[in-house]
Amino acid sequence: MGHHSHSLHSKVTAAGLLVTLGIIFGDIGTSPLYVLKAIVGEGPIDSDTVLGGLSCIIWTLTLQTTIKYVFLTLKADNKGEGGVFALYTLVKKTKVKWLLYPALIGGSAVLAEGIITPPISVSSAIEGLRMTETFRDIPTVPIVIAIIAALFFIQQFGTNFIGKFFGPVMLLWFVMLGVLGIANISHGPEVLKALNPYYAYKLLVLHPGGFWILGAVFLCTTGAEALYSDLGHCGRKNIQTSWIFVKTMLILNYFGQSAWLISLEGQSLDGRNPFYSIMPEWFLPVGIGIATVATVVASQALISGSFTLINEAIRLNFWPKVKIKYPTETRGQLYIPSINWMLMIGCIAVVLYFKESAAMEAAYGLTIILGMLMSSRLLTYFMRIRRYNMIFIIGFVLVYLVIESSFFVANMSKFTHGGWMSLLIAFVLFTIMYSWQQARKIRNRYLEFTKLDQYLPLLDQLSKDVTVSKYSTHLVYLTSANQPDEIEAKIIYSIMQKQPKRADIYWFVHVDVMDEPYRMEYKVTEIMKNDVIRIDFRLGFRIAPRINLMFRKVVEDLVANHEVDIVSRYESLSKEKVIGDFRFVVIEKHMSYDNEFPVMEKIYLDIYNILKFFSMSEEAAFGLDTSSVYIEKVPIVIAPVKELNMKRVE
Repeated sequence: MGHHSHSLHSKVTAAGLLVTLGIIFGDIGTSPLYVLKAIVGEGPIDSDTVLGGLSCIIWTLTLQTTIKYVFLTLKADNKGEGGVFALYTLVKKTKVKWLLYPALIGGSAVLAEGIITPPISVSSAIEGLRMTETFRDIPTVPIVIAIIAALFFIQQFGTNFIGKFFGPVMLLWFVMLGVLGIANISHGPEVLKALNPYYAYKLLVLHPGGFWILGAVFLCTTGAEALYSDLGHCGRKNIQTSWIFVKTMLILNYFGQSAWLISLEGQSLDGRNPFYSIMPEWFLPVGIGIATVATVVASQALISGSFTLINEAIRLNFWPKVKIKYPTETRGQLYIPSINWMLMIGCIAVVLYFKESAAMEAAYGLTIILGMLMSSRLLTYFMRIRRYNMIFIIGFVLVYLVIESSFFVANMSKFTHGGWMSLLIAFVLFTIMYSWQQARKIRNRYLEFTKLDQYLPLLDQLSKDVTVSKYSTHLVYLTSANQPDEIEAKIIYSIMQKQPKRADIYWFVHVDVMDEPYRMEYKVTEIMKNDVIRIDFRLGFRIAPRINLMFRKVVEDLVANHEVDIVSRYESLSKEKVIGDFRFVVIEKHMSYDNEFPVMEKIYLDIYNILKFFSMSEEAAFGLDTSSVYIEKVPIVIAPVKELNMKRVE
């Protein structure tokens, strides 16, 4: 499977390109629905604004999407996986501590975008119904909510199924964009002048208030960050090849819309959408239908990107362990139920609050540009690690600092018009990630490890001590000690003191999550012949840690190689060669009430405890069979309360 998935990613195939169209380009591909409408606004149409706005779109798609994302950022892949956290994994080796912040802010921004994109895309498409006589006064909110709910429902079947279905639809969509664009350029062929960046400069610098139009222009590149997050689904070469076609079709459509707008100089839109206005009347119902399905795809790009992002966050200990499903055998396909339903509730809330796509445009873009600014910081460090030419790095920093800062300032003007909502969502997500990461750091700071060899004679004696009733034939502990000669002090306490646990063989199991997605290895260390055995699993971050099944497979291999005897040592059962029982002990550490913390640490730990309530239990996270698992709660005493001044009285 590893070889197959690698070849799937390194080769450009017709099937690969089709699936790429279906999964990757939905978000950026549906932006013609609302970008020029947002640029022109409700005032009189002015050809300088249209030409300047069109020039800004062309150069934004060139500099921001093509150069920064499709060519530079896609090279920053972590074993084929993309996204801001994959990028952080590559640069965190530099030990620069503040890089954590752009990673968390960037991740929160992409997730917040996943809550705004489906409502604005689907609403823009459905509002096209009002262009027809029959549905002029149709209420769009219930239709939009129904479509969004259906989209989230089908996630559980995997994006492989969705890609096969959506690929041909998106191909039809992009061909439609191009054809409509070409058919309408004749309304105003002068729009081709917009290829000259001078018109963008003229609008932004010389036109009064022109700079603030960048907030609307930015909507043309909003899917770029999601495009990088979805790298693991389709591979770099498929994305880069299909982008040539996608960009051409997008620009042709923007030309067509702009030509139509210029022909209306001095008039106002009066609720019309340039996207639908360039369609022949007979084609409108078909166009609305194709647009609706295409906006469902736009939402898909964000949703699958969000799943990838959360999976990375769990691996980096930025997010609580939640259930992850792998609906298909295809590389990079995963489904996270809790995130799926969280996004659905968020999307429906956005639709109910804003109601119209025009109102959503204000909330859209602010978090995305924030995410892009953060990914640029990380990308700069990636270039330094990969020893890019220093002049090139400085040039990159200066160019994109100017571009992205300008977009950020222009988007900040939307703050009071709804931008606050997307920033609030991003802030809540950042708080969850940062608090979880800090709380785990506080807890791990006080994990006490001890050398195992000093306890081996005692373990041997306990194993043979018939005065202690036998706890289990095989006793298995999950340990977080990285070195085979070390063990948590709490495990020794559990075996020796909590309730002496006599067993014939003590097993210590350690799980290492590796950077490679699909690695599956194990190493056996026999610490004491037929008495104490340690197993180290090295699993890729895409591999579900089904420790129950994996442990059983390792034990079967050891028995087959005559390395261990697992027959029960009870005399009656031993004669009949009955296999001994296995019992897993999971030590669940909780903060003792005997602690005094600084205020901020206490807040982080309180948030951690709330999130722990919603996360998977340790045994479920490791795929352990609950019937053979014993959970042992152990307090962590970190900062004991100062000495109590108690006085004895007679």
